[in-house]
Amino acid sequence: MANTTLAIESLAAEIGENVYIDIAKWHLYLRDAHLHTVVAEQLYPMMADGNLDDDKVGQVLQGISVKLGGGKREVPLADLIPMQSLVHLMDVLEEFQRKM
Repeated sequence: MANTTLAIESLAAEIGENVYIDIAKWHLYLRDAHLHTVVAEQLYPMMADGNLDDDKVGQVLQGISVKLGGGKREVPLADLIPMQSLVHLMDVLEEFQRKM
């Protein structure tokens, strides 16, 4: 359990430093938006099982709601991550999985 927790924390750090959402052309990295840990927690089991693919990652991101305007509106995380940042996410996940 401790090894899994450390692995998720390490993955969250990588995601938080490399993946951003785009809000009005501002890049807000997932660590600054406090979203990196939830993304890592949901993607890590998929990686541990060897089931990493673009569609499944997209489904996970679609299922994570981001509250905007003090909770007035919720938007799926997938809608806020631009394509370039999504490519970075997949690169981070693939590299992390290779090291597992």
